[in-house]
Formats: sequence, structure tokens, C-alpha cells
Amino acid sequence: MWHNYINATSTDEVIKVLGEKKERARVIAGGTDLILELERGVRKGLETLIDVSRIPNLDQITIDENDVIHLGPLVTHNACVGSKLIRKKAYPLARAAWEVGAPQIRNRGTIAGNLITASPANDTISPLMALGASVTLLSTRGERIVPLKDFYTGVRKTVMQADEMLVDISFPALKKTQRGTFLKLALRRAQAISLVNASIIVDLKEDTVRSASITLGAVTPIITHAEEAEKFLVKRKLNKKNIAQAAELAMQAAHPIDDVRGSAAYRREMVRVITSRGLTAILDGKEQAGMPKNPVLLWGNETEPKLQTTSEFPASTIETTINGKAYSFTSGANKTLLRLLREEGMLTGVKEGCAEGECGACTVFMDGKAVMACLVPAPRAHGSEITTVEGLADGDKLHPIQEAFVENSAVQCGYCTPGFLMSGAKLLEEKPNPTRNEIEQAITGNLCRCTGYYKIVKAIEEASH
Repeated sequence: MWHNYINATSTDEVIKVLGEKKERARVIAGGTDLILELERGVRKGLETLIDVSRIPNLDQITIDENDVIHLGPLVTHNACVGSKLIRKKAYPLARAAWEVGAPQIRNRGTIAGNLITASPANDTISPLMALGASVTLLSTRGERIVPLKDFYTGVRKTVMQADEMLVDISFPALKKTQRGTFLKLALRRAQAISLVNASIIVDLKEDTVRSASITLGAVTPIITHAEEAEKFLVKRKLNKKNIAQAAELAMQAAHPIDDVRGSAAYRREMVRVITSRGLTAILDGKEQAGMPKNPVLLWGNETEPKLQTTSEFPASTIETTINGKAYSFTSGANKTLLRLLREEGMLTGVKEGCAEGECGACTVFMDGKAVMACLVPAPRAHGSEITTVEGLADGDKLHPIQEAFVENSAVQCGYCTPGFLMSGAKLLEEKPNPTRNEIEQAITGNLCRCTGYYKIVKAIEEASH
């Protein structure tokens, strides 16, 4: 999939390589989009991937003296979900990040990567557009700041040059008078691409709208503002009549397509529906309904190690620790972590179901977080600590989750079982006494093709007792 892979330790290294190789190189952080694009042949001509995921201090969420929030390029979706600052000062972004994929995807996928992929169905673009975000792009030629509204030129197209790295996302924090939300319609509750999404932010003085921002996703080539709806609301009371009119105007701003997931007519009508729902939720003070206060992240207590020196593959050996044992791999640097573990490491408990981050059968722990091994490039394992299902047991003593699966006949055909065990084990590490809803959150990224999930959920419940 790639010829050379560099684990970088500074942004200076990154922009130097980008400046030399331009279109032949690409930055990779989470890789949840890029790996699939490479597998499917969408990204052609790439020779070098530059891994920035362990450059220090790029994973920070901060707020400056001007009340502007900054997201580093390594801030993941789950980092936003778990951030008190984002929940309080940029709630639509937290809600959108929560709607992305599943915990394993959110642990790797970055907000910056979501913006750069530039799909109009990507969930975090519309809230950031509504918040008035800008991105900072860095190259050897210098730095430039681009408002997000000017960043996109078409479907999966941006103004970003081949030698540039996105180094910051910034936007004003919501004021006390502003309230907002994010709504998404998809074909299932998790692991689904938006049919339609909308971000809504209103500034209210008592019950009158001073300003409004309504952005729509998956219904135009570029995520855009519903400008007529925004203008209509200004200086009007936020009431049912005006909400209905604003929703109609928002629908007129949508220009969707027909595809296998939904018709254009359906999408247009759903723009009206979710705009009405969002504004009504704000009117009723229920814009955060349905968002868990303490969401399941599938994070452990470990901190991610930082690389001391730059490493390049396949010239270097992948040195990693798997299930507490040191491994050295001289081959497999152009594979995913899933195939490295199975083919070079002979750790066949890690299953390949979809190889697209959909089924969760390949779930492993990397540096304390649950991830989909099929979406992690193998060289990312260098210097990391990895746990597979083979490492759950303590010698001959099974992990409590393994015992519970046996006792509750939750194994069934067994193919998806390793992934469920890994998600369940990480959940119990994070929340020793999870509620049923938290168990359901934890396994949204794991599919069972045999039957329902009753025994699986029951086994996780039993393991927590």
C-alpha cells in the first residue's frame, strides 16, 4: 500500500518531507479514512506516509485569552467527546464527535483528518463550520490561516497544498447566550455515514434570536450554511411558528443526490425535520438530550509513549511489545497491524472480518486504547505496547470476561468473539460496574452475525459482578 513509512518526531521533519515529495507523500495520524482509501485505490501515486501521531503536544485542546478554542491536529473524536471544555463551550462538536463510528474508531480518528478527507457527509465539519472555525496550514513556505468556509472547493477537495500540514483548528467558544446542537440521520444507530446532518447554534436574548448559524451536511457538495433560514430567525422569537418556517427555508438550501442510501426527496424532507427538531430542542432546553454524561471511551489508564528518534520503514525493524513480550519484525511494514499480527506474529486470535473498521473482530489494545487493527498501519506498532485476545488471560487463569462468555454461552460461532472480549475487557477497566446502556455503548463497534446480542450483553454484565 505504501513504499516508505516514517514515524516523525517533529513538525519540521514533516514539512521538510512534504516539501520534497509533495503529491508522493501524505501525512497520516489516525488513518481511519486514509487506510481505506489506499486499500480501495482511491489515493494513487502515494509512496511515503508520514506518521505524526506521536509528535509531542499536538493532541492538546486549549482555550486562549481571547476565548478561542484550539484543537491540535492529533485531537481525536473521543478526546472531544471526553473534553469538559468542548462539552461546555462547543457542545455541537462534542455531539458530532460522539456520533462518529464506534469507540475504536473514535480512539484513532482525528478531527483534523475528518476535515481534510472533505466528504460532505463527514460529521465534524458542519459543527466546526457553524462555530466559525479556521484551520492553520504549515509548510516550508510559511504559515497561513484559512476560514473553514473557504477551505473546501468540492467533494473531497480542499485548498490545502500537497506540501502543507494542518497544525491547528481554532474557533470562538460559545458565549453564555449561545446554545447549539448537532443532529444526524443515518441508516443505523452507530457505525453509519450521515444521510443528513445539521448543526444549529442560536444566540438568544430572552426568547428572541440575535444570530443563528445552521449548517447542513450530506445534502450539498460542500457543507454549507442555510443562509435564508439563518436570516429569517434573526430578531424573531424562537417559537413553534418561526421554527417551522426556518425549517422550510433550511430544506430549500439542500441540494442532495439520489443514491443507494436514500433519495434526494427524502433527504430534503429530512433536512426540514431535523432542523425543526434541533431548534425545538433548543427552545425546550433539551439540546443535550441523549448525550451520555460520562460516555464510554474504551480508554485505559496507560499513557501513549513518545518516540525519541525518527524511524523509517522498511529500512528499520518494527520493535514492539505484544502481550508483554518483545517482538522484532523485519517484514510486514507495508501491511496493516491486523495482517502484521496474523501473518508475521502468528497471533490468529485477531480476526479479519471486514478489514474496513466495520465489524470490530480485529479489536486490540494499542497503548491502552481499544482500536481496530485493520485501520492501523503496521509501522505504528513500533515502540508501542499491544494487547491481543491471546494476552487477556493471566497464565492459565482466564480473564473474568472470558469466563463469563463461557458460562453464559455467549461464544456462538466464535468468529466475532475476540473483538467482543477485547471491548468488554476494556469497558470493565474503564467502568468496573457498567450500566446496560454503557455496555451497549462499548460494543457498538462489534458485530455479531450469528444472532442477537442478549447473551453477549448478559456475559459482560455477569463479568462486572
